[in-house]
Amino acid sequence: MHIDPLQHIASMLFLRHCHGLTRVGLFKTNRLQSLQDLASPLSVCAGGLCAQWSSNGGRYHSGPHGHIHTPRWKHLLAGLLAGSGAVLSYGLYHNQAEQAATPVKSKEETSVLPIYTQEEVAKHCSPAKGVWVTYKGGVYDITDFVALHPGGDKILLAAGGPLEPFWALYAVHNQEHVQEILSEYKVGELSPEDCKQVVSTTDPYADDPPRHPALKVNSQKPFNAEPPSQILAENYITPSAFFFKRNHLPVPKVDPSTYQLEIHGLPKGPVSLSLMDLKSRFPKHTVTATLQCAGNRRMEMNQVKQVKGLSWGIAAIGNATWAGARLRDVLLEVGCKPGSNFQHVVFEGLDRDVTGTAYEASIPISKAMSEEGDVLLAYEMNGEELPRDHGFPVRVVVPGIVGARNVKWLAKIVLSEEESSSHWQQNDYKGFSPGTDWDTVDYKSAPAIQELPVQSAITQPAEGSVVDLSQGVLTVKGYAWSGGGREVIRVDVSLDGGKTWQVATLRGEEEGQEAAPSPPLGRAWAWKLWELTVALPAEAQELEIICKAVDSSYNVQPDTMGPIWNLRGILGNAWHRVKITVRKD
Repeated sequence: MHIDPLQHIASMLFLRHCHGLTRVGLFKTNRLQSLQDLASPLSVCAGGLCAQWSSNGGRYHSGPHGHIHTPRWKHLLAGLLAGSGAVLSYGLYHNQAEQAATPVKSKEETSVLPIYTQEEVAKHCSPAKGVWVTYKGGVYDITDFVALHPGGDKILLAAGGPLEPFWALYAVHNQEHVQEILSEYKVGELSPEDCKQVVSTTDPYADDPPRHPALKVNSQKPFNAEPPSQILAENYITPSAFFFKRNHLPVPKVDPSTYQLEIHGLPKGPVSLSLMDLKSRFPKHTVTATLQCAGNRRMEMNQVKQVKGLSWGIAAIGNATWAGARLRDVLLEVGCKPGSNFQHVVFEGLDRDVTGTAYEASIPISKAMSEEGDVLLAYEMNGEELPRDHGFPVRVVVPGIVGARNVKWLAKIVLSEEESSSHWQQNDYKGFSPGTDWDTVDYKSAPAIQELPVQSAITQPAEGSVVDLSQGVLTVKGYAWSGGGREVIRVDVSLDGGKTWQVATLRGEEEGQEAAPSPPLGRAWAWKLWELTVALPAEAQELEIICKAVDSSYNVQPDTMGPIWNLRGILGNAWHRVKITVRKD
């Protein structure tokens, strides 16, 4: 389930409220049915509450007027959650006095709780037998709760077992008032022996790989982090350990010896390839390409107006050397012929949520089959096997395209006449007008992001730095990149807030070298590092340093974030600004 934390809390608080109202006679049994009847129409009028978002993964599920383009049970779930939020407001307003007069006591407060084994809990696995779950050593009978909860059918996935794997995916459940709601359904304690087993098996992120401690973490579960911005432009090739991590779900653990990549939609039926097949049957190609998250620099958009999503700084971008089989070569060998009716190539990952839904995205067939597209089924990164956080054993690398389409832990390729129907293709990673909000957004009105706009940022000096005037000069460094294979041809830098400009030097692969000769037109996949050394103005007390990049199509960055602000906080590529203080001894 991908549930907006605020909606989820509202729904649970409302259900808790209803639970108390039934005890004091304010809601009768027939009224509970009417609650379920009310939920669907209320989901329409609840407007913005229909936006489905997970604070951990930054995922949105809303379509026009709150409709969700996902499987039908998710349509129902979103509507019911939104409806619950509306009913919550009504119920709390009209019944506050009655609730205060009749406090609800948990079963834990009124009885001595027995001890149950996991085997006994497992017998209660359906509404007919009762729905029991375990959580942090407690046993809970949530049968009545499931009957009322808008997402009750999904809670049944945990029936007879631990609740941790389901709640761990969404950090909202760790809040105190949510735990308090659950406590009302407590009926016992899990035996100590079974508790030990639960602890080691219930966290879906328990097998995630170790990460470098210097990374700035935006989300632990799923793990999302970026390197310190000041070191990002120190290396033309970003070390794998410092390459930004963007995970939507737990990192799968894959045995390379049994790995199989399935390819569907072929005229002669599906084909399966092993990792060894990819390495031995197809030429190995190497491509140096920059990947950037669509939400890079979202932190600056938040300063204009709050958006939903992880608060990335300027370092959700990296440049690596990728190696693997060309997707074009693989598709041609397995029977995909140029000029076929296929319009899209869909990629499905091995990373899945608790409902079994896999991460999925697609690219146009024209990009996949182009000799100049350089799309890889990559199994190496920077000369070594892919790290687990970056898609081991195989991922898609689509140069010039937004990171969201570079699917990791690749499980399946589907040739299709339609683009991916997944949430991440249909209801996320799309740009909208600054005037569009969650009440008015129509996801069908915008295309899925493929190529990204021109981008640049300052990595040295950092915001708020203090420099001594006695140094005489100041060196400014940063990166610049543009999507679609468009080469960055110039970076302009200003030290006075944009009044005057100087042209930075574009660096090559090694420190101090100028940029290498231009790649073939439309195949500039890698970023340019740049730097400018200038004399410190003698009278300056504060400097506002700005950079802006220009690409080979003469696209240039906009001056501010305001005109490109959007509700999802993506595509942020305004001039990057850093203010520093000049100290006089």
